[in-house]
Amino acid sequence: MFKRWGILGKWEGRVVVVIVVVVVVVVVVVVVVVVVAVPAAAVVLVVVVVVLLFLCKKGELFDYLTSVISLSEKRTRIFMRQLLQAVDFFHQQDVVHRDLKPENILLDDNLNIKVSDFGFATVLEKGEELSELCGTPGYLAPEVLAHSMYENVSGYGKEVDMWACGVIMYTLLCGAPPFWHRRQMMMLRAIMSADYTFNTPEWDDITDAPKNLIQQLLVVNPQQRLTAQQALAHPFFCGQVCEEKKFQGKTKFRVGAHCIIFFLRLGRVTKHPPPILVSTVRENPYSIKIMRKAIDASAFGMYKHWVKRVENQNRAAMFEHTLREDWRRGSLSILREEGGRPRF
Repeated sequence: MFKRWGILGKWEGRVVVVIVVVVVVVVVVVVVVVVVAVPAAAVVLVVVVVVLLFLCKKGELFDYLTSVISLSEKRTRIFMRQLLQAVDFFHQQDVVHRDLKPENILLDDNLNIKVSDFGFATVLEKGEELSELCGTPGYLAPEVLAHSMYENVSGYGKEVDMWACGVIMYTLLCGAPPFWHRRQMMMLRAIMSADYTFNTPEWDDITDAPKNLIQQLLVVNPQQRLTAQQALAHPFFCGQVCEEKKFQGKTKFRVGAHCIIFFLRLGRVTKHPPPILVSTVRENPYSIKIMRKAIDASAFGMYKHWVKRVENQNRAAMFEHTLREDWRRGSLSILREEGGRPRF
């Protein structure tokens, strides 16, 4: 290549080595200068790359809940464990999200949740209390509303995220939020008094463990509300792991015996139909399926040349003792034309 351009063909290899060394040195110097002079730029670059790597194709948890209406206890347990672990992580970093809701929770391909939208999030210093009114009305904690409505009321802290977790868990299990009203003021009053119930039919099949966890999260007094670590230690999460299923041998044997008896009796019924009364055979033989098949087979074998030609033919009419009125009239008219006498 260098010979074609007329550049020192004899020293071609050495020139290439020198050029590569010079390029490497220049790149290293530029990187060192950027990192030393502008360290913030490097940090911002790393954060942006990490955020771009989280591709959540399943969309929002709200859309997933809309498609399935409500979740089972097993699926709710998986989602809430991941959510509480995320909340516990950023609470340990003294970060308050302040806008937790299904619309701000994303799902990846494996239905693992990712907490997003930290627009209202803030760093909470030790002993500091927040006072801003921010978030979504249906997920606001009572202390947030109390501080904005009344004077001489203390601020709020990390506990507001735990209240939102309780609202999310309630919504996942029954498909509807615990505090909702067409009038926003009525909804805010329900939040202030924690006025919610488990009386709807959706809660009939829900066990007591998730209800108890919701009751300990939706507490008006933030000091009595569970933390993320305490919620993760609730029996609702450790019950499935700690419980050992015992083999119920007697129960399984009894169920299997009943199934065998059922199928034996079912086969006996199909092979040996119930007895037929003589009165039924005399009065209405065509109502019996077996006799109906035998009668149709013999009748069609004998009268198929004329049965198929008659319109609106009723097969049961072939075995009536009296002729139909239209047939009687037709026979009379034919006999009159021929000069004969009817034989009925």
